[in-house]
Amino acid sequence: MKAILPIVLGVLGAAGLACASAPATLPPPPADSVFDAGRTAYGFFPSPPQPTYESVLETFQAMGEHGDIVLVQPNIPWDDFIDGSEGESQTITDIRNQLVLARQHGLEVVLVVDPLNGLNRREFFGLPDELAGATFATPEVRRAFRNFTLRVLHEIGPRYLGLASEINTYADAHPEDFAHFLSLYRETYAAIKAEAPETQVFVTFQWEDLNNLFPGAAEGRPAYSVNWDQVEAFEPGLDLWVISSYPFAAFSSADEIPDDYYLPLLDRTDKPLAVGEGGFTSRPIGPFRGNPEDQVGYLAAMHDQIGERLSFWIYLLLSDFDPDGYAAAMRDQGRSQVDIDTLGMFSAVGLRESDGTPKAALAVWDGFRKP
Repeated sequence: MKAILPIVLGVLGAAGLACASAPATLPPPPADSVFDAGRTAYGFFPSPPQPTYESVLETFQAMGEHGDIVLVQPNIPWDDFIDGSEGESQTITDIRNQLVLARQHGLEVVLVVDPLNGLNRREFFGLPDELAGATFATPEVRRAFRNFTLRVLHEIGPRYLGLASEINTYADAHPEDFAHFLSLYRETYAAIKAEAPETQVFVTFQWEDLNNLFPGAAEGRPAYSVNWDQVEAFEPGLDLWVISSYPFAAFSSADEIPDDYYLPLLDRTDKPLAVGEGGFTSRPIGPFRGNPEDQVGYLAAMHDQIGERLSFWIYLLLSDFDPDGYAAAMRDQGRSQVDIDTLGMFSAVGLRESDGTPKAALAVWDGFRKP
């Protein structure tokens, strides 16, 4: 399974928040950043249980009670940035308005620029018709990617800036284009560092896929034979190694997660680690199994194996979401039924029920965050 809920900007727009014609004034950043606190920063993707204004506000408030950071992951508005980085863009307005809500609730931001479909990382997202069939070698794609990233850098100045999510899944599907993405990443990395050398730049890697636990994507490679070459191809331009992990897509229960499942990361690099997203379903959905105790087991496995090395840890959802409400919002956005069905399989990953009732794992999460 891939990165989930890239539709949050559209949901916020549907709720009447992010579709403002002008960005709100940003509150000042906190005087003492959690990123300087010498501990892991904990946070979530800002997806509300319902695509409503009230649900959005409640979600940001609750994230401020149970987290330190929020993951903002905009898709690239290609048309707006092919010819430059300083023009008008609703996406930039949307990002700034999310940042307003985050700062109002004491949350800092990890930002990931996302060129791909978060529900199918084998394809680009939102390319205009004239760029149909484009690759990372296409000049217009490269210009828009770089221009949008630099605009985000100028507008937001994030401490942590990702340049793609779960990129190894794209590499598996399009090995011939992976080299083109690598060159684009290196060019953009250099441009970021020239302007803001303190910015920590990364891509994320899907851990279950990296371990060849999905037979259909393993191409004959044995399980647990980690595709380190896909990670190390980015060196020395990775400031930290960031993974996503949804082990319920590979294991029937958290009890099946090996005691050394995440430990290879500790031996392979001495750089900081982070979890860019992840979770475990608390009930069976489709082909996947899960219960509330599995969520506890998942959190414990991550924390006990690599917790001391994590700069930040994003859990996908604070609260479960209404798949029917999201399906309607996605249809309004023209999303495919395949994407809608994929999204629904993650609707019970939250640490709370959709009405805010805590699951057992929420107390575990809070205990890790504030021992």
